[in-house]
Amino acid sequence: MKRLEGKVAIITGAARGMGEAHARLFAQEGAKLILSDVLEQEGKLLADELGENVIFLKHDVTNQEQWEEVLKVAEEKFGPVTVLVNNAGITGAFANVAELDYQEYKKVMAINADGTFLGMKTVIPSMLKAGKGSIVNISSVSGLQVAPGSPNAAYVGSKFAVTGLTKMAALEYATRNIRVNSVHPGGVRTNIVPDISVFDDPKLLEPTPMGRFAEPVEISHLVLFLASDEASYLTAAEYKVDGGMTAK
Repeated sequence: MKRLEGKVAIITGAARGMGEAHARLFAQEGAKLILSDVLEQEGKLLADELGENVIFLKHDVTNQEQWEEVLKVAEEKFGPVTVLVNNAGITGAFANVAELDYQEYKKVMAINADGTFLGMKTVIPSMLKAGKGSIVNISSVSGLQVAPGSPNAAYVGSKFAVTGLTKMAALEYATRNIRVNSVHPGGVRTNIVPDISVFDDPKLLEPTPMGRFAEPVEISHLVLFLASDEASYLTAAEYKVDGGMTAK
C-alpha cells in the first residue's frame, strides 16, 4: 500500500521549488491532491502531468475567500481534507530593520504567517469531519534562531510566527487526532533564485557543515513522513533539515 493512499491533501506554493517536489512525491505515494499557487501556468502543467487525482487552483494564500474556495473544491472532488502542507512563502528584500520598507514587511508577513494561519483556520474543520489530519507548516532555520545573513526582519519574524502558530494549533487539537508539525529547512536549491551559481558560493556554504544546499526532494521526504500515518505520535515538533547548520 502506498504511504498516502486514501489521503486528501492541499499543498500551497506547489507550482515550483519545494512545493513541486512535495507534490510529485505525494502523488507518487497515492494522495489525492489540490495544488495551489499564484503561478497559474506552471501549476496547471504540473497538475496535468501528475494525473487525474491532482487539481491545480490559482490561489493567493493571503485571501480568506480563496482559501474557502480551495477547500470547497477539495471536498467536492475528493472528500474531507486530511493533509495540509503550508508551503507557500517568500523571502522578501534583504534589508536591515531601519531600512526595511513597511509595505515589504507586511507583504512577507502576510504570505508567510497570515497564509499559514488562514490555511489552518480553513482546513481544520474539514479534518475534524474526517476524524483525523496532519498539518505540515514549512518554517525555516530562521524560525528557530537568528543568524548573520538572514534575509530580513520580516522573513525571520514570519518564520518564528509559523513556529509558534504550529505549536499553538498542535496543542489545541492534540486530542482531536490532528497533528501539527513544522519543518525548518536550511539552504535549498530551488529556481526561486535567478542565478543558480549562488548555490556553489563557498561563503554561502560555509555555515553548513555538510558543505552543500539541500535538493528540494530531501525536504519532501520529511514532509511525506509527517503527512503519513507513520508519524502518528508526532505533534508540536520542530524538524530541522539543515545539513547541520544549527548545530554550530
